[in-house]
Amino acid sequence: MAKKGTGNHKQVSMDGAYIEGAGIVEQQPITETLEKNYMPYAMSVILSRALPEIDGFKPSHRKLLYTMYKMGLLNGRLTKSANIVGQTMRLNPHGDATIYETMVRLSRGYQALLHPYIESKGNFGRAYSRDMVYAASRYTEAKLAPICSELFSEIDKDTVDFVPNYDNTTKEPLLLPVTFPTVLVNANVGIAVSMASAICPFHLKEVCETTIGLIKDPNYPVIETLRGPDFPGGGFFLYQEEDLKKVYRTGRGTLKIRSRYHYDKANHCIDITEIPPTTTVEAIMDKIVDLMKQNKIREISDMRDETDLSGLKLTLDLKRGTDPDQLMRRLFQMTPLQDGYFCNFNVLVHGTPRVMGVSELLLEWISFRRDCVRRRLQYDRRKKADKLHLLQGLQKVLLDIDQAIRVIRETKEESEVICNLMICFGVDEIQAEYVAEIKLRHLNREYLLKRTEETAALKDEIAELDSLLEGDKKIDQLICRELREVAKKHGQPRKTILLYPDEEEEQLVEEVPDYPAHFFLTREGYFKKITPQSLRMNAEQKCKDGDEVIAHLEGSNRTELLFFTNQSRVYKTKASQFVDSKASVLGDFLPAFLEMEEGERPIAMVATVDYHQTLLFFFENGRVAKTSLSSYRTKTNRKRLAKAYWSGAPLVAVMVEDHPEEYLLRASNGRTLLLPSALLSTKVTRDTQGVQVLTLAKGYFLHSVACYQEGMIGNSRRFRPRNLPSRGLLPRGEDISDQLKL
Repeated sequence: MAKKGTGNHKQVSMDGAYIEGAGIVEQQPITETLEKNYMPYAMSVILSRALPEIDGFKPSHRKLLYTMYKMGLLNGRLTKSANIVGQTMRLNPHGDATIYETMVRLSRGYQALLHPYIESKGNFGRAYSRDMVYAASRYTEAKLAPICSELFSEIDKDTVDFVPNYDNTTKEPLLLPVTFPTVLVNANVGIAVSMASAICPFHLKEVCETTIGLIKDPNYPVIETLRGPDFPGGGFFLYQEEDLKKVYRTGRGTLKIRSRYHYDKANHCIDITEIPPTTTVEAIMDKIVDLMKQNKIREISDMRDETDLSGLKLTLDLKRGTDPDQLMRRLFQMTPLQDGYFCNFNVLVHGTPRVMGVSELLLEWISFRRDCVRRRLQYDRRKKADKLHLLQGLQKVLLDIDQAIRVIRETKEESEVICNLMICFGVDEIQAEYVAEIKLRHLNREYLLKRTEETAALKDEIAELDSLLEGDKKIDQLICRELREVAKKHGQPRKTILLYPDEEEEQLVEEVPDYPAHFFLTREGYFKKITPQSLRMNAEQKCKDGDEVIAHLEGSNRTELLFFTNQSRVYKTKASQFVDSKASVLGDFLPAFLEMEEGERPIAMVATVDYHQTLLFFFENGRVAKTSLSSYRTKTNRKRLAKAYWSGAPLVAVMVEDHPEEYLLRASNGRTLLLPSALLSTKVTRDTQGVQVLTLAKGYFLHSVACYQEGMIGNSRRFRPRNLPSRGLLPRGEDISDQLKL
């Protein structure tokens, strides 16, 4: 329940008067509070702020551009941005800073749109830089770009509805009568309440051609002409047909964009000139610096941002002997130099948000455009019909001009002139008003004949308009012709190049230096990677009080490590991910390094290169599970695998073997068993419970396991079982060797 207030029934106001009912406590269901207070806000954000409509604009964009159009900035001179912002506040009651930010994004200088709507002068910042801040509105100037003629050419012909502004002092359009699908030509990103929109830009000519194809055939395959996105920042689009078809079909999916670079052989450096739209130069530099600090990238000696007025340029100086192509392939995998653009084609259609594929979205735009064209034709027909009506009245007067002059001259009162002309010539009030308003100098036969000669032409034009309005076929032909004109007039070369799979180089495995290393794991979960040279200088391992080393393995920096935890999981990583350590330090705390869950800790460590070994899991209840290490190999770089082993009993030890060996098992009651691993069959599943090897009396458990070496126990034949499971034997005095360590 929600409370609306507490206190007395009366509160004193500033002037000393009492306010009746102030502070009364009222119980209100939370659902009612949400419905009355939160839902209106959510709907306002969805419908009037964050999501674009079928004309390709959000309300803030539309208000700004329409204000600039009414200011005469389509064909006029540049004006101060502050002037535009101030005028826009008549339609947009939000702050001037918000309006100016909207204006910056639509400008050519900011470079966020494939076809900018605003011509700019001054510092408008850059979309590819987070630190390049745009100048204040009083320092910059702007006007509408030529492409805006396609937005406003029909707006004064009743093609769209107008509504009052917020204070009912003027009117503004609900939509703009765009002559091409701007919703797909320029990118649009918005976040509303519980929903969002992210529309990537496409090439103008391809969009127009695809729209024409859908007008002719609603089942037209759009992928034939709409080859892929075209971003203003250029770069390469990694063409994956299935991913592209998914976006075209559902309106959702991820498209991969790769940076463009050039290798300067003379200076042995890489110049990156185009980056994905989802990142910035500073973010890329921060990531590369982080990789250099972690010694994952060692081929770069220096990095500079050389961006200037000519455009983006990020320079990487290379060390001697570095292959630039191999380095860039690694950077594509490890940095935002290659990034994914998530598409979510969520558009408002008739006030309802809808996620649509490309075909469905363009068909909705075609329906919207047909309505605009039909209203434009009806407007033109209405204007021509009105003019024809006036000229037909003038034609009747032409039969006797002298009589018309005489009627006007002999009429005593001005208010009776129109009535007398209507009676004399048989015209209606509108025609009579038109005749009465003709100037005296125009009352000559030549002028009147020229006016009436237009009658035949107007009749032909009206007949043509009537034929266009008969159905959608001729209107569709008109739309197609206009789309071709737009593509021819405003089309430009593609900026984002398509990179097909057969042209793409094979991805390289991350190159890491290869050198021998020792791996140490402690009971508390600390890990160290130590080189042999460092270990020779100091072999005494430093541990926390009460901690000890439970595993020591040898391998190389390219070894893959598997850490089995107490919660039946395994965490996979590479030795190269750890920095070289020393015996005198505690090392890396694995639960934090590998992002384990609370209470989870590593209890065993396995090192491998090719996953060809076999694993044996020994459990406290005497069961042993034998499984192939290859079952832990994954095609993707998954860091954590669940159900890594059977969780039915606590794990005592994990053994790795390349060939069958023997293991010495000792129970808590002293019974001992020498188990040849060849007696166990290898299982396929990772979480197999294995077989019962050691039969234990109630209250006893498997205490320890060791890989058997000759001489560890006397008369070893006694402890080898004939059948499994086995109870084991209690060692005699002569059986216990000094080498036996359990």
